Amino acid sequence: MRKTLVISGGTRGIGRAIVEEFASNGIDVAFTYNSNVDIANEMIADLTEKFGGKYKAYPLDILEPDSYKALFKEIDKDFQRVDYFISNAIISGRSVVGGFAPFMRLKPKGLMNIYTATVLSFIVGAQEAAKRIEKVGGGSIISLSSTGNLVHTPNYTGHGNSKAAVETVVKYAAHELGDMGIRVNAVSGGPIDTDALKKFPNYEEVKGEVVKRSPLSRMGESDDLSGICYFLSTDKASWITGQTFIVDGGTTFA
Repeated sequence: MRKTLVISGGTRGIGRAIVEEFASNGIDVAFTYNSNVDIANEMIADLTEKFGGKYKAYPLDILEPDSYKALFKEIDKDFQRVDYFISNAIISGRSVVGGFAPFMRLKPKGLMNIYTATVLSFIVGAQEAAKRIEKVGGGSIISLSSTGNLVHTPNYTGHGNSKAAVETVVKYAAHELGDMGIRVNAVSGGPIDTDALKKFPNYEEVKGEVVKRSPLSRMGESDDLSGICYFLSTDKASWITGQTFIVDGGTTFA
């Protein structure tokens, strides 16, 4: 029986690359989108043509973490099992106002929105996934993170502190879910050239600095993270849990 991945934020950037990586390896995928159902449906058609298998998209608002409960009930109707869960979706735009700012301009609402989308949504999503993964004998849970909690990035206090928090949650979850046969890890990307990064007002400055700092002299691409996410979900990584893997082109040491 084919295995199933559930991933949040699967229609663009890193999420889309992960969906395609798992699909190319014979994994069925349930993925979420924020608002654009047309893109999601186009993806499903493309994945089905390329790889066969089963793919379905679901709307999800990660600012409402409890909505994961209803989401997984829908997934239960459409898929026979859940083997892997990856928390990837992020927020941007108006919802991060007051959270993406210099320190002296930070506001509680924006900070809380980022924390909710990054940490609380991961917790609820992982809890719901774990109930299903345990039933199939175990599997893998991954949270995407970023090196913004290791390297100063302008205006990134809200995101950076939430990424540090989710990496701590990963460690605790790994210890408490191990008896269920579930491994929990985080993948921390250096600045990756995605649509989300392009929305940063200082995008060109960030890109130039990353290219300068990296020994590989380039920005990270979405595909640079998809491979390690797949590896961590395979039996090749069967003794890896509670870890954060940094994929940054060498920039955190520069």
